[in-house]
Formats: sequence, structure tokens, C-alpha cells
Amino acid sequence: MSGLEPRCVTLVRHPSSPDGTVRRIDVEIASTPAGGLRLRYFLDGDVNGILVPPPARPGPADELWRHTCFEAFIAGQDSRAYCEFNFSPSSQWAVYGFSSYREGMAPLDYATDPLVAASVTDDRIALEAFVPVEALLALPGDATLRLGLAAVVEGTNGQFSYWALAHPSEAPDFHHPDGFVLAIPRESTW
Repeated sequence: MSGLEPRCVTLVRHPSSPDGTVRRIDVEIASTPAGGLRLRYFLDGDVNGILVPPPARPGPADELWRHTCFEAFIAGQDSRAYCEFNFSPSSQWAVYGFSSYREGMAPLDYATDPLVAASVTDDRIALEAFVPVEALLALPGDATLRLGLAAVVEGTNGQFSYWALAHPSEAPDFHHPDGFVLAIPRESTW
């Protein structure tokens, strides 16, 4: 089957977040040859004003969202269950499964770990993450996947800004089902 043609989307800052160091965050989405997803996040702005986690040994780590982190939320179209992927510029990652909105959280393990690579310059953080195909196949639901893409940005001033495709709540809430606004045909990923 043919893979998902690369597409690019732009995240928007939550209205309650400070306007400052980040000018723009774009995400390119494509399928991998193995059938997973490749997500490429591009944060443009004054990176010197952002606390970027230092490089660490690649692998799983908890509470990555407490610092600068890029995220993906994936669910089947008609399913309340979803997965949360956290990708840190440090090269660490986390994967959690939820049975419904913020319920039943459990760490998930797959035969293939997500891969994360990042590069940082004075004006850009570029992070590339690979979601393994077995994570997508394990999601309940029909032939369509719903994605919510997001970023948490920690400033050197201690302030946080929250970015996502959509902000359906007054407070930042990446788990909100109405934030999973990007639809991808499931069969395009394998």
C-alpha cells in the first residue's frame, strides 16, 4: 500500500500562554517505510530563551512534559482509548495508554521503541520522532486515526507556553478528545 504523503501542520499557542520566545512550531507528518509515523517538529524562535533538556541516553523517562517536550496523541476514530507519546530534545521518550479521557493511564511497551533525534541552534529546535507501526496497530477503532499534536515550551524565565493543533478548553489540555483534530487513514501507515 502507498504510504502517507508528507503533510505539514502548524501548532497554535494557547491564549493563556505568554507570547515570547517562540515564533512558530510546525510539524511534518509522514509514514515510515516500516508503516509507522515520522513526526518532525520545527520550533522557530529565540532558543536562548528556552530551557532545552540536555542530551541524555535514549530511552524511556517519565514526566518529560514538565519541561520542553513535543507530544503526539493518537486514537482510533470511534474509540475513547488513546496513546500519548512524549518526545524530549534530550532523546528520551515516553508512551502511555489511556482507556478514555485521562483514565486508565499505563506505560506502554512495544517490540520497537520510538526513536527521537534533535538538533538545536540559536533560532531552531528540530526534533524528529518515529512512532512504531505496532503502536498504531494496537489502537482500537476503525480505519481512521485521529492525531493531536502538541508542545510544551519552558522558558528560561520559568514561564511555560502550550502549543497544539487545537485548544478546546479554557486551560491547556492536550488530552481533550476535541484536540485530536488531524485525521489520517489507518491503512496509509502500513
